[in-house]
Amino acid sequence: MNKGKVYIVGAGPGNPKLITVYGRECIEKADVIIYDRLVSSQLLTYAKEGTTLLYCGKEPRKHGNIQQQIHQWLVEHALQGKTVVRLKGGDPFMFGRGGEEAEHLRAYGIPYEIVPGVTAGVAAPAYAGIPVTHRNYAGGVTFIAGHQSGERDRIRWDALSEATDTIVFYMGMANIAYICEQLQRHGKDGETPVAVIEWATTTEQRTVVGTLQTIVDIVHEKQLSSPAIIVVGDVVRLHDQLKWVEEKW
Repeated sequence: MNKGKVYIVGAGPGNPKLITVYGRECIEKADVIIYDRLVSSQLLTYAKEGTTLLYCGKEPRKHGNIQQQIHQWLVEHALQGKTVVRLKGGDPFMFGRGGEEAEHLRAYGIPYEIVPGVTAGVAAPAYAGIPVTHRNYAGGVTFIAGHQSGERDRIRWDALSEATDTIVFYMGMANIAYICEQLQRHGKDGETPVAVIEWATTTEQRTVVGTLQTIVDIVHEKQLSSPAIIVVGDVVRLHDQLKWVEEKW
């Protein structure tokens, strides 16, 4: 049986122009595209005529059995000899479950490639004028999945609060109060700057800035919601000086 091939492609952080050249080439040659909720619809216009488009968007906290369906589609279409693109927001290996999908393909002996994408944890701050590292402010950055809480919380808050200058939280909006509470409880000063960047790199982008003590009220007042990136650290102080895209739009 002639097996097809799967390309696990990072679509970038939202702005369709930020996909890689190779990522676009994969879309253009695909027979099947399995795409996520946060993938720009403009990227799908690069697909050739007759390409099968399969939507597998996951709403926050409503993943259900969608991942199993994705695994099934990947194998089913690849075993039919098709070129399959698994189009994922951001980067496939940055909180994107791309590793799980690659493992599943490997188990079935299906060839695949990983096509990296621009991840929101770097792109969102950049579009808000916040460098995640800076010689005068931050020599290191840590990326955290912010949807963990309660019994599922595997974050070592004591180490996190002390070990890194900049902390970037993905998927943390539902738990932003918990995040701020834990960071302060484990040593972060309540005056530490915090930025929340909503719909980053798109024309709907909004950024608000506060501190660990104030950001929750500011987010509620401005009615920000997912998708959003939370940035904690002194680099946030550069936002007012370096912001560029929201002024342009």
